[in-house]
Amino acid sequence: MKRRQVLHFLPLTPLIAASGADRGAASITVTGLEVHQVRVNARGNWILTRITTSAGISGIGDASHGGPDDAKLTLLRQFFELLKGRSIYDVEWLRRAAEPEVLRRGSVAAVALSGLEQCLWDIRGKIFSVPTYELFGGRLHSRIRNYANINRSTEERAPEGFARMAQNAVKDGFDAIKLAPFDDMPRDLSDAARVEEFTRLGIDRASAVRSAIGPKRDLLIDVHSHLDLARGLELAQRLEPLNLFWLEEVTPAQPPDNLAAINRAAKMPTAGGEAIYGVRGFLPYIAAKAVDIAMPDVKYCGGMLELKKIAAIAEAADMPVAPHGPASPVGNVAAAHVCVGLPNFQILEFAYGEVPWRPELIDPPEELVKGYLTLSRRPGFGITLNDKALARYRV
Repeated sequence: MKRRQVLHFLPLTPLIAASGADRGAASITVTGLEVHQVRVNARGNWILTRITTSAGISGIGDASHGGPDDAKLTLLRQFFELLKGRSIYDVEWLRRAAEPEVLRRGSVAAVALSGLEQCLWDIRGKIFSVPTYELFGGRLHSRIRNYANINRSTEERAPEGFARMAQNAVKDGFDAIKLAPFDDMPRDLSDAARVEEFTRLGIDRASAVRSAIGPKRDLLIDVHSHLDLARGLELAQRLEPLNLFWLEEVTPAQPPDNLAAINRAAKMPTAGGEAIYGVRGFLPYIAAKAVDIAMPDVKYCGGMLELKKIAAIAEAADMPVAPHGPASPVGNVAAAHVCVGLPNFQILEFAYGEVPWRPELIDPPEELVKGYLTLSRRPGFGITLNDKALARYRV
């Protein structure tokens, strides 16, 4: 080996030697896949992935939600068979190989793709002995602000139940709270009286949370695309007194013209895009000014690199990015490693209160201070899966 090549691989020598690999970092290939299902609650389990390599170095990812778990497990195995034996650097190759299935199957396939892609970025950070965020352009933000999504953890769906959960989140240091108070709205909007009944209930829930958190903390409302254009415009007006941080996903993402009309009329900022896949999906959404704030989900959009690309399109349109992602601590950290380097990053979603043992799932345990996450400077994601916790809480 020439002297220049020796110097090139010198920083990697400890990791490669320690792993027992006899080839350089450029030759490391994917060898194995572990999938761990963790029981959470009625709204869905967490599915965590771990890829092993020929260098003995592993990386982790999150493939939670987005569709039936059985279908996702099948797709994880299917995509892994494509990736097995290939280089750990084949991120774009994996995206192209999996994309036909993603376009055919939707979110369940996108989540499976991302659950593998995240692992590759964790591995690459470890190989180069740097935090993964350094591979995405470095760090602009010293810490990441999170809002507490209380929707998945609120079992008592009366206004008082939402208010109590919001108060718990505030006690734990969060100063931004989100709920989806219109989730029981019927999809058939033909019965005007029934629609008004659930609209009124949703507004009462949101009002109860505003009263519980006070006027100075941020309140975020997700409508989960339950309304049409006319009712969406009306709802935006009726929610004005609550001084919202944003109003999210009032109507379906397609056609984006409906959301754009609501965005133009609404006094509060609007946000959305959580279920859109890829840069091709986001480009018309952003170009139409469907919302003020784009919300790609690291799982649904196709992975960490795709999240970075989407954020760049939004940056060119002077649009902030606030990634969606109510999932496990692994998914939160993976998204955060992209977010710390985004000039247009605003805030990140945190699934609050689903299980008391959430911090235990990773090592070192997850820790947010007053709603802020500070990423480790350890290589890769800076975390590993806690195998004892996985065994204790697995499905």
